[in-house]
Amino acid sequence: MCGICGQVSVKGRGIAPEVIRRMSDVLRHRGPDDNGFVFIPPVENPADIRRITLSTWTDHILAQDYVVAMGHRRLSIIDLSQAAHQPMCNEDGTVWIVYNGEIYNFQDLRRRLEAMGHSFRSQSDTEVVIHAYEQWGTDCLHRFRGMFAFGLWDHRQRRLFLARDRLGQKPLCYHQRDGVLIFASEIKSILQDPLVERQVDHTALHDYLAYQYIPAPKTIFAGIRKLPPAHYLLFDATGQISITKYWTLSYRSREPKDEISHGARCDKVRHILREAVKIRLISDVPLGAFLSGGLDSSATVAMMAHLLDQPVKTFSIGFHEKTYDELAYARQVARQFGTEHREFIVEPQVMEILPKLIWYYNEPFADSSAIPTYYVAEQTGHHVKVVLTGDGGDENFAGYNRYVRQRVIDGLSRIPPPLRGTWMVHLLRRMPSPPSRPDFFANLARLMSALSDSAGRNYGLQMLVFDKTERTRLYAEAFKSSVDEVDPLDFFHEKFQESDGKGPVERMLSTDVASYLPDCLLVKMDIATMANSLEARSPFLDHELMECLASMPARVKLRASTTKYLLKEALKGFVPEEILKRPKMGFGVPIDHWFRHELRGYIYDVLLDDAALRRGYFRKEGIEEILDEHIRLGFNHSARIWALLNLELWHRIFIDAEVKGRCQNSLP
Repeated sequence: MCGICGQVSVKGRGIAPEVIRRMSDVLRHRGPDDNGFVFIPPVENPADIRRITLSTWTDHILAQDYVVAMGHRRLSIIDLSQAAHQPMCNEDGTVWIVYNGEIYNFQDLRRRLEAMGHSFRSQSDTEVVIHAYEQWGTDCLHRFRGMFAFGLWDHRQRRLFLARDRLGQKPLCYHQRDGVLIFASEIKSILQDPLVERQVDHTALHDYLAYQYIPAPKTIFAGIRKLPPAHYLLFDATGQISITKYWTLSYRSREPKDEISHGARCDKVRHILREAVKIRLISDVPLGAFLSGGLDSSATVAMMAHLLDQPVKTFSIGFHEKTYDELAYARQVARQFGTEHREFIVEPQVMEILPKLIWYYNEPFADSSAIPTYYVAEQTGHHVKVVLTGDGGDENFAGYNRYVRQRVIDGLSRIPPPLRGTWMVHLLRRMPSPPSRPDFFANLARLMSALSDSAGRNYGLQMLVFDKTERTRLYAEAFKSSVDEVDPLDFFHEKFQESDGKGPVERMLSTDVASYLPDCLLVKMDIATMANSLEARSPFLDHELMECLASMPARVKLRASTTKYLLKEALKGFVPEEILKRPKMGFGVPIDHWFRHELRGYIYDVLLDDAALRRGYFRKEGIEEILDEHIRLGFNHSARIWALLNLELWHRIFIDAEVKGRCQNSLP
């Protein structure tokens, strides 16, 4: 894993070496093992392109009309020698690359390319990407099996080629202004250029408050965009950008018309999962696995144990709060497979860790499981440099309980709107809720009044942090007016419409693969691991595995109220029975409790601070109502308060610090 950055200028503006250095330095956590730069002047003879250090840049060179500069921070995983140093070029210096990721089939591709006449100087997958591009152009992306984000400069065609892997495991963002394109692994790297404005995009902020994350291609900054997963970007000498999607996960059944036996499907699942794990074990450094004790991580560890000739190194995190602790399950799996197991009990210091996390995440991000993910990555990073995870299991095998709940919602949506929107809502609002959920019927009433004839919008209702009712009482009038035309539920409606799935389950899976997975879960894992210089690999995100599973009918994944039915059946006798039968448990922290006790004064101080209220987003009364209902009335507004807290602290770190003249290029 690595951090990449670069700039291309095609209209005469030089690239300041100090900016490139800062862009690279701020990504050091992504690649502490090595760093490098390349400067490419506007020469006709490729032999004149040379690698130079920042200290040799001159004003004369920078005054040229055509400039390319790229920086790289390396986390050495494959080929630890200097032969794999980046930026890397081909033999004649006409193709240069900065690359972040792993191509798991790089050895097969290398043999094929060598048979076609290409020669190699290193053992790295980076060089395979270069020669694959030389051989197949942008179509090389179809041949890569892995996770990646890269910037490639083609000197002959005078164009920059940016690309991101199919599922969005590796990040890539960019900024464009007249004649200049800047790209980097993280937003904070782009912000090192003083000409990039820090203007908040109100619609992105609106999205964040709805979903707890900001979906691609938006970022929190109006002038910075994310390259979406499975897309590539070309920036040519005229300053024009073109963006192309190169892959889509199809849910059209490709199984033979004759019914496939249950046993055959289970065999297929075990086979493809084993292969996906096997190719992710290629490493020149120690590797291990996150083991939560859930089904997906347990399956990954089980496959690793069968493939390795030494004990698997497993890592688990626990909490003193038993409701959130899964260590007993993790221990059971570790014992069964004889792993070299390490456990860490943490007591999160939220006021200390949260500003650090916000700096790493670059933009507001309100998934509170980022805290335990960061802690387990931090501890794991002391022992290995590569870790396998269970990410993607829920999206492949229908593992979320909301897939079951959606059947109830679909049934409620069939109630005629006049009934659903009048007396039934009124009745629900008057019904006494159970003491443990005093907001239960109020939330159900809001759901009933918001249902529509759009299955996608109705699915989205389950995902919202702030629904329409909450936004109405929270937003200040001016901010509300600026986003009034944007309905966050349209996002889910569009994803449902884009899916080629035949039924509701396929469309829910497709929507999550296109939104929640890349924009929330994979962001969380990438940032948490790379903040600790740790590479995460996810077998369940192998695109060939996903294509195979997407072709199977939904009924074998979600059967009645049993989620992950097919995976559980395939793993019978392979992982402990208790793991197969245990209920799904989120990887979370007790923020609802903290806000009522340890953090009570803190959230009032932060969210009702004069500077926070002057930002003009929210009504003071709206914030007070949310805090009071949570703390005094027992409502559970923990997700909403967490989102507001992250937003305010993000503002202080990324906006206020800059206004005060303190460029935020290091941890707060």
